[in-house]
Amino acid sequence: MVRKVICALDTGDLDEAIATTKRLSPHVGAFKIGHALTLPYGLDVINRLQDAGASRIFLDLKFHDIPNSVALAVREAAKHRVWMMTLHIAGGPAMMTAAVEEARACPEAECPMLVGVSVLTSLDQHTLTDHLGIGRSVEEHMVYLSRLAIDCGLDGVVCSAHEIEPIRKAIGHPGVIVTPGIRLPHGEPHDQRRVADAATALEKGADYLVIGRALTASQDVEATLEQFGFATASA
Repeated sequence: MVRKVICALDTGDLDEAIATTKRLSPHVGAFKIGHALTLPYGLDVINRLQDAGASRIFLDLKFHDIPNSVALAVREAAKHRVWMMTLHIAGGPAMMTAAVEEARACPEAECPMLVGVSVLTSLDQHTLTDHLGIGRSVEEHMVYLSRLAIDCGLDGVVCSAHEIEPIRKAIGHPGVIVTPGIRLPHGEPHDQRRVADAATALEKGADYLVIGRALTASQDVEATLEQFGFATASA
């Protein structure tokens, strides 16, 4: 099993998600789910996937609301023994602090990790500056928000491979870095702009890599993991 790999279940079909989980659970460390599964099936979908073999669920709903609402969302997600969940750092210090307090109120063995999202990997500098009105560069903005997230008690952040090194320097080694946008060498970027291969992300300091279609569509998972640079399926 490659524990650093999180498989993204980017489907709204529960049967497909369950089948994929059963097939890939011996090979990857966790599964990421988002709105496509939770909106039609509710948070009970987490339990269904856990029954199918997903020992760790990364709930990627990117909570962003007033502090009390986000705290309640964290509480409900934690009831389903979620391993990790995301929230938008742009929600501000009070929102993040409320989320952290709610997570830490859980029993230690069930306390979920909270990771902050700053700039989505689908965004580039043009979008950030010309459409969202942010004066900083993508890297500067992500470093600033990542440091704020850690100061507010979050366990880590999400960032592309392009920003890992400056963010690692800013948040230190205790902070967890989750990196999406991982592609096979010469793989298609699809709807993301800031992508990289697995080896580059790990060398720069990522703790976990999110991989989607390359794994879910693979007919030979071990061979695909080797293509990503993992020598064996037990890495």
